[in-house]
Amino acid sequence: MSISIVIQRLFAVLSLSVLFAAIVYNLQTVGIALLIVLPLLAIVLYIMFQHPKRCLDVALICGFIAIGATRYINDVPFGLTIDFTLLLAMVSALFHTRLKTDLKKLNTPLVWLCAIWMLYCTFEIFNPEARSFEAWFYAVRGVALYMILTVPLTILFAGKAADLDRFIKLFLLFSFVAALWGYKQFFFGLDAAENKWLMEGAYKTHLLFGRLRIFSFLSDAGQFGAGSALAGVVSTILAVGPFARKLKIAFAILAVIFFHGMMLSGTRGALFVPITGFMAYFIVSKNIKTILIGGMILGSAFVFLKYTTIANNNDQIRRMRSAFNGEDASLNVRKENQKKFAAYLATRPFGGGIGTSGTWGIRFSPGTFLAQTANDSWYVKIWAETGVVGLTLHVLSILTICAMSVLKIWKVQHPQLKQKLMALFSGFVGVAVASYGNPIFGQIPMGIIIYMSWVYIFLAKDLEKELVTKSQQYE
Repeated sequence: MSISIVIQRLFAVLSLSVLFAAIVYNLQTVGIALLIVLPLLAIVLYIMFQHPKRCLDVALICGFIAIGATRYINDVPFGLTIDFTLLLAMVSALFHTRLKTDLKKLNTPLVWLCAIWMLYCTFEIFNPEARSFEAWFYAVRGVALYMILTVPLTILFAGKAADLDRFIKLFLLFSFVAALWGYKQFFFGLDAAENKWLMEGAYKTHLLFGRLRIFSFLSDAGQFGAGSALAGVVSTILAVGPFARKLKIAFAILAVIFFHGMMLSGTRGALFVPITGFMAYFIVSKNIKTILIGGMILGSAFVFLKYTTIANNNDQIRRMRSAFNGEDASLNVRKENQKKFAAYLATRPFGGGIGTSGTWGIRFSPGTFLAQTANDSWYVKIWAETGVVGLTLHVLSILTICAMSVLKIWKVQHPQLKQKLMALFSGFVGVAVASYGNPIFGQIPMGIIIYMSWVYIFLAKDLEKELVTKSQQYE
C-alpha cells in the first residue's frame, strides 16, 4: 500500500475522530474529548510538516468539517483552521531546505488575475462606506484571501499528476462522507447540537412546509446541495471516461449518491450546477455524438421539470421543479432586492465595503441597508460590497479563466488526464453559474475546490509532459 493511500485514509479517520470528539465535548465529557483530539492533532501537525502539500490536503479537509464542528464546540473558531493550514504550508516550505521552490512558476495569468483581485479587495479597506476593518478581515478571507493563498501554494508544492489524483480522491471521499452524514439526518433525524443550531434561527430556511432541508455537516443546505451537485458532475464525467471498468462503476455509484444528496438538500439553485456543468462538458469535449446525446438528455430533463407535473408528489422533485417557475415568490423577492441594490449602489461604484452585507454585515454593521437586505447571490454580494467596478473585475476574471481553461484542455492529448481536467472544468462552470442564485462560490469548501481545480487545468501542459515521460520510462 502506497504512502499516499495510507495518508488519505489516516486523514479520513482523523476527520471523523474530530467530529466524534466534538460530539463528546458537547456531552460535557471534556477529558475524553481531549484524549482523542490532542494526540490526533499532534499527528496531523507532524504530517503537515512533512511537505507543504500536506497542508493543502488538511486545508481541503478542514473546509469540509470546520463549520460542522462549530455546532458542537461553539467557542472555537474552526473557520480559522483553513487560514492556519495555508499559512503553515509557507512555514513548512521554509523548513524544507532541500525543497526546490521555483518562483518563476508563479508568473502565470492565473496568479496575476488572483493577485489583481486581491489588490482590489485590499484597497476596499479604504472604502469610505466600510464600517470596520474587523468586518473586512473576516469577510475578505472567502472573497479573495483563500484564492491568493491556495493558487500559488498548489502551483509550487502540489502541481504533479499524483497531486491531482490525490486532490480528486480527497474531494470525492469527503463529499461521500458528507452524503452519508446527510443520510443520517434524513433517515434518523438530527442530534442535539444540530437541533440547537436549527432552533437558533436556521429553521427559517431549513424547515419548509414541515420538511427538513438536509445540510449534513456543512454550513447550510445550500452548500451541501451545491457541493453534492459539483461532486456529482465530476463523478459522472469520470464515469464515462477512459478508466478501468471497476473505477467507472464506482464513479457512477458515487454520482447517483451525490445527486440524490443534492435533491435532499432542497436547494433549487444547485440544479444549475449539473445543467450548466454538463453543457460545459459537451462543449469542451468537442465530440459531436456526446453533444447530441447530452443535449437530448438535458433537454428531456428540462421539459420534465418545466412542462410536466410527473412525480409532483415527491417533495424533492417538486422543489427542484420550482426553480423553473418564473412566478415563484422567493424569486420575485430576489428581483425586488436587486432593484433596491441598484438604487443604493448607483452612487457607490466601489460598493459598501467588504463585510458589510450578509452574515458579516449583520454581525459588524447591524441595522444598515446592506446588512438588512438579503443578497441571495454570490455576484450580488460582490456587487453590494465592491460595487460595479469590483463586480466587473470579478466577472471578467472568471470569464478569462474559463476561456483559457477551454484552450488549455483542448490541447491535451493524454485521454485520462483530459477527462479529469474536463470534469474539474465542468464542475467549476456549473458552480460559477449556480452562484448567481446562491452565494456559494467563495464559501468553504467550495472555494478551495474551485481554486485547486483552476491550478490543475492551467498546469495541463506540465502534467501531460510528466505523464508522457513516465510512460516512456516504463516502455
